[in-house]
Amino acid sequence: MVYPGDDMRYEMMKFENIRNLRIDSGYTQKQIAALLGISQNTYSQYEVGVLNYPVDALIKLADFYNVSIDYLLGRTAIKTPYPKK
Repeated sequence: MVYPGDDMRYEMMKFENIRNLRIDSGYTQKQIAALLGISQNTYSQYEVGVLNYPVDALIKLADFYNVSIDYLLGRTAIKTPYPKK
């Protein structure tokens, strides 16, 4: 059953793994934004789910944190990246 406000909660928690990786690694939003070549405000909007991450940003973040994109997006709990061909 869907309750009023559930959509907003989902959006706010959508990229929780990305946020947790940043915090656990000791980086600020500003530092990760610089890595991606974007403003801190834009990165903040990505992190809370207001804007969707572009594919190139997800690839950079997965490589930076050495995790799979599926882990970043919360599709798996396994952090290990896939082997490169």
